[in-house]
Amino acid sequence: MKFSNAMMDWYRLAKVGLLLQIGVLAFGQAQAQLAPPPPPAKINITVSNGKSLAGWRVPVGDWKLVKSAVKSSDNPKAFTLIEGKGVLINGDTGRANNLFSKHEHGDVMAVIEYMVPQGSNSGIYFQGRYEIQILDSYAKKKITFGDNGGIYERWADGKGFEGTAPIINVSKAPGEWQKFIVTFRAPRFDKTGKKVENAKFVKVIHNGQLIHHNIEVTGPTRSAGFNDEKPTGALMLQGDHGPVAFRKIILKPAKLD
Repeated sequence: MKFSNAMMDWYRLAKVGLLLQIGVLAFGQAQAQLAPPPPPAKINITVSNGKSLAGWRVPVGDWKLVKSAVKSSDNPKAFTLIEGKGVLINGDTGRANNLFSKHEHGDVMAVIEYMVPQGSNSGIYFQGRYEIQILDSYAKKKITFGDNGGIYERWADGKGFEGTAPIINVSKAPGEWQKFIVTFRAPRFDKTGKKVENAKFVKVIHNGQLIHHNIEVTGPTRSAGFNDEKPTGALMLQGDHGPVAFRKIILKPAKLD
């Protein structure tokens, strides 16, 4: 059977098109193999949501879960507790051991919701070493590093030093829930383990207001869980200074270089 010139031209074009399609497909497959992997999913670590104590190291001591904690009408310096789950508290008397998270963080953004009754005191230690103070500082005019939201002082040779007061006092009344959003940058170390950069509270938001910005901490603050410094460490809750309740603690790992 003889083919006309037109039919031969069509056949050649169809063959070229098929080869092009095969080439494009092969190129696409090669590109897919060489393409970088997708970025890792953003991870939020729920240390505490009132449903479980699984996020904390044992022994947890007197820390426990309750359905709710409200300021007592009989004793404004205490909570009235309802059994169940939903809120983390430092025992019935407000005196418990310090509590350490299982997760050890470096650079991190933390969301912490807490409440204290009248006159109560606690603290959140990032990496178990650098404290953001919790205190009933409601309506206080003159505030220091020891007030609610303060970056607590350091301590050596029987003397306190450093410490940074909040820019503004936005503390709520005793018995009301309050919220910190903290961006923390861990200290940096060289290959020999020598510290080359201090820890830093990049930003601290308290009840929606900026209270700290780029505050360096040259070492562990007073009553820290550890005297050394490391790239990572557990979050620590101070439990022996009075009643305190937490209903949310979420850590979001960050990279703050």
